[in-house]
Amino acid sequence: MARKKSFDYFAAMEQLATNGHLAAKRFSVLINDYSEAALTEAAAEIHALEKEGDQVIAELTNELYDSFITPIDREDILIISERLDDILDGIMGLTYLFENLVIKSLRPETADFAVMIEQATQGVQTALKEFPKFKNSKTLRQMINDVNRIESEADLLYSKLKKALFTDEKDVLEIIKWKDIYDRFETIINDTEGAVDIIDGMVIKNT
Repeated sequence: MARKKSFDYFAAMEQLATNGHLAAKRFSVLINDYSEAALTEAAAEIHALEKEGDQVIAELTNELYDSFITPIDREDILIISERLDDILDGIMGLTYLFENLVIKSLRPETADFAVMIEQATQGVQTALKEFPKFKNSKTLRQMINDVNRIESEADLLYSKLKKALFTDEKDVLEIIKWKDIYDRFETIINDTEGAVDIIDGMVIKNT
């Protein structure tokens, strides 16, 4: 009887990171040419990526329950996978937030935040691609540092936009709407940093 092919946990985690980056890219395209019709289309495409990610998570979790040996601690695999799923969920949730809040036009520098999310998710994707070689990698640490740098820059932008919102906007409803949006932007960026920080911790523990 043929042996069951071993499950590639690294490939599954990379797929989650890739879906997160594809979702971020699609969101960035939306922000650069924003309309309510474009939002509906983008939300559907991002939801499909998130649903695919859920399937990867389900398969990975089932394999963790059944596998006797894993390449790294099963708890670590689960933690990083959940954080990668958080990124996907966050981007999908952001599109739904735009729909639910009936956002008709964008505030200045919204595109800057979208670009940072795209860059950060690309950094996570690159780090996950390199992760299987973590014991001998010469570049993984720099990839992690790059995402940390983007997160720091995003923190500054977040503070700047929140200050401008509370200082310049007179419509209370608009303040409430955009505070929620900026907070969601910040959460997604924080999740990307959290993902690479977990990778960093895994590398330290396993070398």
